[in-house]
Amino acid sequence: MAKLSPFPAFISRKELFVLIPFFVCFLSSPLAASGAGSIRDLLRNYGLPSGLLPNSVESFAHDPSSGLLEVRLDYPCYALYDDGLAYFESEVRGNLSYGALSGVVGWSQEELFLWLPVKGIVVTDPTSGVILVDIGVAHKHLPVSVFEDPPDCRPPGEEAAAGVGLFGRREGFLQPR
Repeated sequence: MAKLSPFPAFISRKELFVLIPFFVCFLSSPLAASGAGSIRDLLRNYGLPSGLLPNSVESFAHDPSSGLLEVRLDYPCYALYDDGLAYFESEVRGNLSYGALSGVVGWSQEELFLWLPVKGIVVTDPTSGVILVDIGVAHKHLPVSVFEDPPDCRPPGEEAAAGVGLFGRREGFLQPR
């Protein structure tokens, strides 16, 4: 009786042992390590507040060599930071470096009834307690404390229930103080 191999016929054992190191390298690579640690830890390690992104982060991938950060949310959503309303697409990308997230894509901020894309976030001096938000046409200086805790996120279908919409009503986001 012929002995059956647990490996497919097109891969010999010798080839398998040659391929194993490549799989190990891939699985330990930064892009594959989206489950290693949390996005909050990663942001803190790079000098940014841990509540910069909403609490609906599903997964993330960071490549330290290029700085690329890709964050997947459970769904596109609205989040309230202090008194400012933000909209996040289901994928947010940017280049992460110490104290900065630049080239941001997938994040918009409501300003004077307009939705403007967030281009970057910078903490120039951690002792100042101020964070700079680049919304293209202007730079907003906000207290870092606004971003200490990740905000709740509401899906777009719930904006009416959340009081989001015309004239920036935010009743559904009010939290007890």
